[in-house]
Amino acid sequence: MHKLLTMMLVAFAGLSVFACGTAGAAPGELAAGLLLAQGEMTGLGAGLAAGLAVVGAGIGIGRIGGDAVQAIARQPEMAGRIFINMILTAALVEGVALFAVIVGVIALGKV
Repeated sequence: MHKLLTMMLVAFAGLSVFACGTAGAAPGELAAGLLLAQGEMTGLGAGLAAGLAVVGAGIGIGRIGGDAVQAIARQPEMAGRIFINMILTAALVEGVALFAVIVGVIALGKV
């Protein structure tokens, strides 16, 4: 969890550097620079959102699978029901991640 928080803070710092890149420009160049930076930031944000959605889904599905294996080890007679619930939950998590990736791609196309 600590590593994930550190990665998110580094990503935010990188985005802040991109946003402040036009600070030394002349007033006439500032408007054009801000429009360019806004377009670049939209693409970067769409990619970052899609990537975080995939990473989150991977972590979630890994936890679902690990917990299902532990539950089956504790109660082998319930293996069938646990497996069905595990597959259903993993499919729902994957559906949300796919939706987030598609939204990111659509946002990238509107740049």
